[in-house]
Amino acid sequence: MKIKRREFFKQSALGVGGMLVSAKLARGDVPPKYFEPYEKVPLGKTKLEWSRVCMGTGVRGGNRESNQTRMGKEKFEALLRGAHERGVRVFDLADLYGTHPYVLPALKGIPRDDYAIISKIWWRPGGIPDKDRPDADVVIPRFLKEIGTDYIDLVLLHCVESPKWPEELRKQMDILDKYKDKGVIRAHGVSCHTVDALEAAANEPWVDSVHARINPYGMSMDKGHERVPGVLKKIHDAGKGVVGMKIIGEGKLRNDEEKRSESIKYVLGLGCVDILNVGFEKIEEVDDLAARVKKVERA
Repeated sequence: MKIKRREFFKQSALGVGGMLVSAKLARGDVPPKYFEPYEKVPLGKTKLEWSRVCMGTGVRGGNRESNQTRMGKEKFEALLRGAHERGVRVFDLADLYGTHPYVLPALKGIPRDDYAIISKIWWRPGGIPDKDRPDADVVIPRFLKEIGTDYIDLVLLHCVESPKWPEELRKQMDILDKYKDKGVIRAHGVSCHTVDALEAAANEPWVDSVHARINPYGMSMDKGHERVPGVLKKIHDAGKGVVGMKIIGEGKLRNDEEKRSESIKYVLGLGCVDILNVGFEKIEEVDDLAARVKKVERA
């Protein structure tokens, strides 16, 4: 049976259109109904895109130790590899935790641009063995050497509490700006441990991204924790990245199935937390979190 020229082109167009729709579906252009733990999400208006789930390495961290370092090199590096194999593409380190030397050996053979590294400068008294607190232009070269990398994706000023921290830490901020201009770091920001410090971060143009403690129970959170969601929305609306910490209540929800799921659902439902930063100590905890994220329906 002969097909008219016009009908032929019409049917061909429909066929091509169908293939394009199928291709879009295959590429994931149509948002899935549920959250995906390992999908790449933008960190605010930075040019960084990371997996939604981040592996923290500072459980009970201090004096350059953490629960992760205390498990020993072999077990810690196996945990890092296992997390990466599952899809985790960002690892949260800090001078305070002593975790700098572990990531690159654990991920040997994997291109550096396949994962991101966060680290934090400990500028406060105590916390680490050193008595001196040299400026960031001394600290950053040491970080690069310890980690074994040419650049760090995100560097934070660790544990700011004062509402005046942008004034008090301006010298360090200016130094980090210069490193960012050179490409030695790709973004900078703060890890906040009071609501007042969070408010200051929301209003500070220098901030690219913020680490903030958030869960629905106020566990290991700041005084006045009920204000935190509103401030995080303000930070997110300003185009800054938001990395949520203490999602599992600093491990307090580890044995509470219901509250663990509710916390993940709550944080994702806020719509202003880009990355979930969780201090995994077992590979089963990575799988558990991923499974619970997949059960949360998108708004």
